[in-house]
Amino acid sequence: MVFSFGQLHAAGGSEDCHPLFSHMETKFESEVKHLNYSQQQVYAKLSDFSHLQAIKEQMDDERLKSVEFESDTISFDIAPVGAICLRVVEREEPKCVKMQTEQSPLPFTFWIQLLPTSDTTSKMKLTLGADLNPFVRTMVAGKLKEALDKMADTLASINYE
Repeated sequence: MVFSFGQLHAAGGSEDCHPLFSHMETKFESEVKHLNYSQQQVYAKLSDFSHLQAIKEQMDDERLKSVEFESDTISFDIAPVGAICLRVVEREEPKCVKMQTEQSPLPFTFWIQLLPTSDTTSKMKLTLGADLNPFVRTMVAGKLKEALDKMADTLASINYE
């Protein structure tokens, strides 16, 4: 197990670093989605976010506003969280697109992972990683998992041809 800096100080008895407020990397994963498109077809579309303009109409969440897709960034406002901007930090063709927040009340990393299931089909999983203290983690875990699954459903419904 890897300890955060705050946890190490907490073990030494510092009052400012109570274990309740220490942060640990928490990962949330979507359901695995099976796609009737090859891994390469899906990667080609998802690795350049400007190709995702068409899914704006499928985003039916009234809390989601000002959604913008550019080649390397996705930005949006979501109530009550606020403005979020994600930027691509790594592309591993044709397996993974990794993003990090440039603007967000809560910094996090987000991955789109793709694996082939045959020459013409693939599967996709979304993962979100954030440093959350245990109190915050229990408050947001259900909502983050629900949001990831909804996002995976939306991405699975895209025509990748």
